[in-house]
Amino acid sequence: MKKILAINGSYRDDGITDQAVNKMLSAAKAFGAEVELILLRDYPIEFCLNCRECTQLPGDMPAECVQHDGMKQLVDKIESADGYILAAPTNFGSVTAIFKRFMERLVVYAHWSWEMNAPKYRKANSVKKKAILISSCAAPGVLGRWLYGTHSQLKMTAKTIGAETVGTIFTGMISKQPHPALPERVNSKIITLVEKLVSA
Repeated sequence: MKKILAINGSYRDDGITDQAVNKMLSAAKAFGAEVELILLRDYPIEFCLNCRECTQLPGDMPAECVQHDGMKQLVDKIESADGYILAAPTNFGSVTAIFKRFMERLVVYAHWSWEMNAPKYRKANSVKKKAILISSCAAPGVLGRWLYGTHSQLKMTAKTIGAETVGTIFTGMISKQPHPALPERVNSKIITLVEKLVSA
């Protein structure tokens, strides 16, 4: 049975991002997958200290952070999952602050000793898992996907944890209603993407 982990960086209960993630998880369950949802707005992760202690030793497995919070458990969940749903709406041109905080804590997936000019991804040579990216913005979807940094940040997150992006949902024009509903065309796309995510 495939294990799918969704990491949601939205601030709003039942906003567009929540709706898309929940529908995707329901579809994954229907395909026989085991699913788990992490809401970063409720998850105990501190800010990265930028001490780079976790990056000093080489190896394929993520290192341990000096902070003792929920990140260790979340990294364990990432490691045991077969596929991912990574989600964050666009705020000020990028992922939300809580998703960015999570991204920065993923430095445990990098080897970057002090003599190195740049980090190396620990999962660069591993068998790739699969990831689907979910985001939204006030601009038209196609424009927002290329104009803002959200999509590239979500894609970088997938790459860092050793996943290949196999699909994206990027919903635009969501700011004209206080409680927008997920467009029907997105609902139909979800089924197609989930099939890619849970397939062997």
